[in-house]
Amino acid sequence: MAPDETPASSTDPTQALAAELGELAWFEVDAQRRVVRWSAAAAALTGFSVEEALATPCVAVVRCHRCLAGCRVFDRGQANGIVSIFHDDGRDLSVRKIGRVLLDEEGQIRGAVEVLLPVVEVPTRPGRDRTIDLVSEALGRLWLASDGDFRVVDASLGFLGDTGWSHEELLGKQLAELLGGDLWAEVSSFRAALTRGERREGRSANLLLPDGQRRAVSVSAGPGSDGRVHVMIRPQEEVASEHRGYVEFQGMVARSASMLRLFHLVEVLGDSDASVLVTGESGTGKELVARAVHNTSGRARGPFVAVNCGALPAELLESELFGHVRGAFTGAVRDRPGRFELAQGGSLFLDEIGDLPLPLQVKLLRVLEDRTYQRVGESKTRTADVRVIAATNVVLRDAVANKRFREDLFYRLRVLPIDIPPLRARREDLAPLVEHLLAQIARQRGRAVQLSPTATRCLLAWSWPGNVRELENTLEYAVAVCEGQTVHVRDLPPELRLAVAGEGALGEALFEEGALGVGAPGAVRAEERAAAEGVGEAASGEAASGEAGSGEAASGEAAEIRQALVRARYRREEAARTLGMSRTTLWRKMKQLGLA
Repeated sequence: MAPDETPASSTDPTQALAAELGELAWFEVDAQRRVVRWSAAAAALTGFSVEEALATPCVAVVRCHRCLAGCRVFDRGQANGIVSIFHDDGRDLSVRKIGRVLLDEEGQIRGAVEVLLPVVEVPTRPGRDRTIDLVSEALGRLWLASDGDFRVVDASLGFLGDTGWSHEELLGKQLAELLGGDLWAEVSSFRAALTRGERREGRSANLLLPDGQRRAVSVSAGPGSDGRVHVMIRPQEEVASEHRGYVEFQGMVARSASMLRLFHLVEVLGDSDASVLVTGESGTGKELVARAVHNTSGRARGPFVAVNCGALPAELLESELFGHVRGAFTGAVRDRPGRFELAQGGSLFLDEIGDLPLPLQVKLLRVLEDRTYQRVGESKTRTADVRVIAATNVVLRDAVANKRFREDLFYRLRVLPIDIPPLRARREDLAPLVEHLLAQIARQRGRAVQLSPTATRCLLAWSWPGNVRELENTLEYAVAVCEGQTVHVRDLPPELRLAVAGEGALGEALFEEGALGVGAPGAVRAEERAAAEGVGEAASGEAASGEAGSGEAASGEAAEIRQALVRARYRREEAARTLGMSRTTLWRKMKQLGLA
């Protein structure tokens, strides 16, 4: 018997619902959003047969544009709106998607039921222009139209689908009731401006929903040529995101296209249980991405267990991964579960997987292939219900070519690859990262600080070879040494200051501000000018004692080094050649003389 033909049962509310749905295109998913029932009409509508759909993530067979951004049914408990889906043959179909979550006896979500109603013909009403529906839907906007008394006379299909209001319920409703009296009361300045024929944009309001709840929105309104008042509405969270200029996602922030694509990919992978390989340079945030993959997956309620494969010797790492029994080796005084066992039902993060010894690679491959393993010293086979997420800054293809990493394991791990671009390749992310990390540090230390404009320029000019980790450490250092509420260039690590000082006009500006030396602003410049005019040499000739002479000699050497650094625009290699010494010697002398 086909799954959609099972007779209704009084003990199964879904079966009763199925009988009511009849020949409609409908389906049911479990709590992990995998299809458990799939009607014949759903198969005809989407092109995926019952056999193909069952046990498949719903996003894979109901290819809904909106689903990729988040599941409204699971997030809000219900959904009702016009969406576009992809047919298996490549066609783009418009459907009304209606869905509700299913709860168990304890009130926990056990799944959801959704119905897909094909939109064959867009309903029209007298005086309605379908163009505005199409445009507002493309821009992600909702719209209402009111008469001169500010009563609703029309609404976009998107508004009806997104909010749950019907057209009949909205007709005649006062905008003051629907969007609040702050903007729409008879005495409000907002309403008065519209009456005068003016337009107002980006005002906050609270939209009334059919269940009595309100949703924060942004409202723009103005009079139309048809004598109506047209109201454009968009979600407040979208406005806030645009105001910040960047996106926050699972503890990460970015505005670059490459990272936004990565965030989207992580969301899409949430419906899969396949192995993930995260690659990227050291410090790019591979563990953060791994945690995001876990948190957006069906295993989010399970544990997230991390292991650094490069931190332990091979004999200890095997026990760490798989556990051991008492007496398995010297020091094994009791049974101990491994990380695979601790991660049961969740995700296991294997960091620095490129450092995994070859013998352990074989054992890991077995776990990935048949989901079984044994504790060290035990013959009992255990089952691993674990999703493996691996990460490395090593180019594994090169390791495979050099016989340091098994090719079959590489492809088992790399089912779903995620590559994190280095920070230097996404410089537009620097500013939001600095803002985000400074706020984090402020919360931890209970001390809020800000960056001076020149310090900000200095940070933006650096190439960050250590990526986000280096940026975080730099800001930690700066906040620790900063004496006031503002981080200046002199508070940044010496190596960063000196390296950036060679960056043309920025280096000159930093030097002019005295930001590259010690002491008060301008002191380095004054000392340098004195040295250039021979003042330092005259002073050294006036030494009164051997001790004083030694101090003056050091002062003279410091002045000479400063002068060479300035002439070389703080390029240490060039300054060292001018002084006739190696770069290492120059760096050592700079430290001894307090110049670094």
